[in-house]
Amino acid sequence: MESEKIEVRATDSGNTLEVAVFSKRVDRIEVVLGEGIHNVKCVLTPTRNRLAYAGTAMGREIVYERTPEQVQADIDRLNPALRKPRRRR
Repeated sequence: MESEKIEVRATDSGNTLEVAVFSKRVDRIEVVLGEGIHNVKCVLTPTRNRLAYAGTAMGREIVYERTPEQVQADIDRLNPALRKPRRRR
């Protein structure tokens, strides 16, 4: 299985980083920065104006510039089986 990668921006330097997605929900995105023994996990939550997701890793702020609606569309596109209701037995 191939892990999903997203691009985030470090606000202090303006550089973009490609990070691996650990879990993705509309209310929070968990990402992993780095690889192997030197990785760092970070939780991105929607900003107040709901235009992006933001979080901190090792004292640095990182931003994923997509709205929760766009993230929900990505989740639906990647795994449409999650949206289908299941029958009770």
